[in-house]
Amino acid sequence: MKEQIQIFFTALMFYTRIPCPNKLEYSQDNINKATRYFPLIGWIIGGLSFIVYYLSSIFFDTDISIIFSLMAGVLLTGAFHEDGLADTLDGFGGGWTQGKILDIMKDSRIGTYGTIGLIFLFLLKYKTLSLIANEVENHSHISLLALIFIAYHSLARLTAIQIVFTSKYSRNDESSKSKPIAKGHSYKEKMGAYLFGGIPILLLGFFHWEYFWVFLPLSILYYTAKKYFEKWIDGYTGDCLGAVEQIAECVILLFIIALWRFI
Repeated sequence: MKEQIQIFFTALMFYTRIPCPNKLEYSQDNINKATRYFPLIGWIIGGLSFIVYYLSSIFFDTDISIIFSLMAGVLLTGAFHEDGLADTLDGFGGGWTQGKILDIMKDSRIGTYGTIGLIFLFLLKYKTLSLIANEVENHSHISLLALIFIAYHSLARLTAIQIVFTSKYSRNDESSKSKPIAKGHSYKEKMGAYLFGGIPILLLGFFHWEYFWVFLPLSILYYTAKKYFEKWIDGYTGDCLGAVEQIAECVILLFIIALWRFI
């Protein structure tokens, strides 16, 4: 149990800006094992983002409350995944060889592709979450909205971490902060990730079983992204995972809105 607590707090420390115990021992092996809790981190970020939304909605309208919830998610993660999306778009948008793509992705400066990508990303999140929140509140199902917040964060992280389980790390050096997660994973990491990623969508299934169809577009995203990364850079990087996670969030939210037109 003590080891699992250490691994969990390692995941919390690595994937968020949430304060962790000062006595936490740094271990690359624990960072590697922390992938089992990556979707669980989505529960925390999604849950806290919902709380910010709910408290804000007491004083402000839905649109402003959604903006505050998005700000909370960015602050809680330190824009970890958004930064990955921007770097990935810059790298693949401006590079035509593996070396050039990786060099651009490692550059801390943001370029045109990354800037435009982030603008569209937040516009999509803002609009979809606003539509979902308004629809749910009209039917007084606030618990459903809370579950959607948790589910889209956790399931998006599961989509991204699957690439780690089935592909290889692209960089040959130790230059990336995400290098430790590139090592081999046991069945415990995979079982933990699928468990924590799957529970929220399972709970959504109690409202409507059709929510399970979300695995179809997410599977397409996972497979397409994996093949694309392997084609151009012979694997993935931490930035690639961040990009997939952010795109998966948008895919889930768009799926929910599209689904509601038929149920």
